[in-house]
Amino acid sequence: MSGACTSYVSAEQEEVRGFSCPPPGGEAAAVFCCGFRDHKYCCDDPHSFFPYEHSYMWWLSIGALVGLSIAAMVLLAFIVTACVLCYLFISSKPRTKLDPGLSLQMTGPKEVLPGHQGTNTAVTMEVPMTKPLRQSSPSLNP
Repeated sequence: MSGACTSYVSAEQEEVRGFSCPPPGGEAAAVFCCGFRDHKYCCDDPHSFFPYEHSYMWWLSIGALVGLSIAAMVLLAFIVTACVLCYLFISSKPRTKLDPGLSLQMTGPKEVLPGHQGTNTAVTMEVPMTKPLRQSSPSLNP
């Protein structure tokens, strides 16, 4: 960074001729050439990257902080609302057990006929409010 800015091509694709710092009629403390390849200017701080006053950048920072704070509050309000609604939905449900379906009841033991002793026997169960099954195969009937 020196006091002489070389010529460059601006962002609008216009050629800007080189100039020396400080420019005639400009600020006497702006003795450095600052900026980028497509925008050069005279400044008093050799580490300056933007042609803005620091107070302008400070207001951008305050605006960004305010915007981020508002966005964070809206997000927090959304999350809290979602949690409250979920809690209300769950707590409004009745606290009964799930319906397991039909209940099965065992009947008493059946007498084993004398001709069927030693053969496989099965335990029978009755399901309330159902019709008994009819055997359709004649070979299964005794």
